[in-house]
Amino acid sequence: MGALDGLRVVEIAGLGPTPFAAMWLADHGAQVIRITRPGARHVLGLDRDVLDRGRDWIELDLKSDAGRETARSLIARADALIEGMRPGVMERLGLGPGDFPENAALVYGRMTGWGQSGPLAHSAGHDITYLAITGALHAIGPAGHPVPPLNLLGDFAGGSMYLVAGMLAAILHARQTGQGQVVDAAISDGVVHLMAMISGLRASGMWADHRQANLLDGAAPYYAVYECADGRHLALGAIEPQFWAELLHRLGLDAANLPDRADPANWPAIRAALAGIIARRSRDDWAALLEGTDACAAPVLSIDEAPTHPHMQTRAAFQGGQPMPAPRLSSTPGGVGQGRQIAIKEALARWQATAHG
Repeated sequence: MGALDGLRVVEIAGLGPTPFAAMWLADHGAQVIRITRPGARHVLGLDRDVLDRGRDWIELDLKSDAGRETARSLIARADALIEGMRPGVMERLGLGPGDFPENAALVYGRMTGWGQSGPLAHSAGHDITYLAITGALHAIGPAGHPVPPLNLLGDFAGGSMYLVAGMLAAILHARQTGQGQVVDAAISDGVVHLMAMISGLRASGMWADHRQANLLDGAAPYYAVYECADGRHLALGAIEPQFWAELLHRLGLDAANLPDRADPANWPAIRAALAGIIARRSRDDWAALLEGTDACAAPVLSIDEAPTHPHMQTRAAFQGGQPMPAPRLSSTPGGVGQGRQIAIKEALARWQATAHG
């Protein structure tokens, strides 16, 4: 049960952004059936592949008449569809947005890197290439070289979550009007939108168009990462003056002995002063001193360490090695389900039993 209980979604199996979006919908109660190719394997196993959780799947050969007809039966009774094929593939299968006149309220979610149109629409790509043309990749990393931010910014932030938001908006509209629509979710579009604040700063002359020269890209000494005595790291985010004052107090530094931090020309000297102090103690020593205060500091934890942090444990952010659903809804909290392969007849019967009307 969840906020999306009763919502029926067909997912055409794909990689990265599409299963993450389907997982999010399933975490919040949607009934999702995943269509996979015959013989497709779960690379990590269902106990480890978090993106596959929460929904059952059936195997269909969409190149066969029988497979397409079964898919058609499911989609014709669904509220929404998720697919991540290259533009035109679903149309060639006879399963495109215009192939379901009997389901006028269908929300057709399309997840691609480049979008359904444009000169790159039919070319291959990955998170790093989608980021490359948005300006975001150029802005991330040390001064001498851009660094890909895992595949979090493109695949999942600019991709999956924009697909989810667009589909939920379209589903709300469909329930009000009876009219579905296509959601063209392009990772490149989503990342450009995520860069809204940085774009505004740049347009206002408040952001330099190169790395490590700005407030939030590691240049400012009060918003940066420092190495500790044990080789691990401490993150600082003391932007506001009162937080900066608290940090300096706890580090044993006197602001009167530091140059004006409002002048970026002074940032290297301030960074050197902070680095010299922080390098004297271990990461966990600094965490014990600074966490829970307004100094805005936190230890940089590894992937294995994160679930053991007291805040993560109190929030139950991880369970059994898996991240729990987010965000948290007070009346209809999300939950984690276990998927299984089901027979085609069972899938059709279940869909029929929950059909509209």
